[in-house]
Amino acid sequence: MNKLIYVCSPYRGDIRTNTEQAKGYCRKIVQEGGIPIAPHLLFPQFMDDSIASERERAMEMNLEIMRHCDEIHVFGHQISFGMFEEIQAAKKLGIPVVQEEVE
Repeated sequence: MNKLIYVCSPYRGDIRTNTEQAKGYCRKIVQEGGIPIAPHLLFPQFMDDSIASERERAMEMNLEIMRHCDEIHVFGHQISFGMFEEIQAAKKLGIPVVQEEVE
């Protein structure tokens, strides 16, 4: 069975570039036989990350989704605050954390 892989990568900052990179990370996971789960590509379609209450709710939903994933794959040269929270949650849940190489 294909693994559900939670994609942990930057979103804030250069949102356009970060979004394109996240799409590429998802493609990589698919090519390797996994099923990518990237909430930061979905939730901004209907939630506003600049509104604190919506960002907090999105993070809660991220963690609920993460509970169903087999692994979390971390992409990027720097770990943002949101990524750090996701990594810590994965460790607490016993979900393997895989650091991916990025070019």
